[in-house]
Amino acid sequence: MNSPFVVPVVMFLMIGLAVIFRGPLGQAIADRIRNGPGGLAADAHLREELDGLRLEVDELRGQLSEAHERLDFAERLLARRDETVQLPQHREQGA
Repeated sequence: MNSPFVVPVVMFLMIGLAVIFRGPLGQAIADRIRNGPGGLAADAHLREELDGLRLEVDELRGQLSEAHERLDFAERLLARRDETVQLPQHREQGA
């Protein structure tokens, strides 16, 4: 390894790698390391799924609220029925 070309070749390779890794290829590698194997596509898929679940939860909350209102209405009707005066029983005529 006493060749006079080793030092310039190593320096040339290091400068070349630095230029490559500072460019778009380096950014892509850094993004891959930061975001894992799925990258931004996995994040987008998870966001889309999360948005869908949020919409579904909102819809279920609305349905639960509507069911609660119906239950309250039915309870009020039942309570009012107990409080109302009963009509007299029908009498047979002719007796």
